[in-house]
Amino acid sequence: YSSGKMGFALAEECASRGAEVSLISGPVTIQAHHPNIRRIDVESAGEMYEAAIREFPTASAGILCAAVADFTPETVSGHKIKREKDNLILQLKPTQDIAAALGSQKKDGQILVGFALETNDETKNAQEKLERKNLDFIVLNSLNDQGAGFRCDTNKITIIDRQGVTPYPLKSKQEVARDIIDRLVNNK
Repeated sequence: YSSGKMGFALAEECASRGAEVSLISGPVTIQAHHPNIRRIDVESAGEMYEAAIREFPTASAGILCAAVADFTPETVSGHKIKREKDNLILQLKPTQDIAAALGSQKKDGQILVGFALETNDETKNAQEKLERKNLDFIVLNSLNDQGAGFRCDTNKITIIDRQGVTPYPLKSKQEVARDIIDRLVNNK
């Protein structure tokens, strides 16, 4: 699961540059420290979707770095499911696609940054996601790079836009946040 470190580093970097930040966060133990950060806590992919839909219309940019599950259980039990002799079959349904929804609502002047975590055909899949979801650029994370990804204090990214592909070396998540926000600011 995601630690939230990358998202909080991005929020802190934006706030330190003078932005008023709405940080939509899943259940993590990290705290935001900058007074320009308003934290919105959510527990589920559905709650994150609703918060993003509510916040994006008044934002100049959206950075979608949360590791939202692609699927969710079709039904949720309100009580413990007892062990039985038979196998339990879990039906899954796709979660609401936050990036696609915001990309379809994006207005002129708004910037939308997505993240992609890929394990095969990484660049190709990220480029397709960039186009399909109407993103301005996408930050590709790889599970194949040691010291990068979940629960690490470092990350190795590749930024992909319609002009090309820019790889970055392994850096602290704070330095990666700086690189991403530099790219966002230069996109305007």
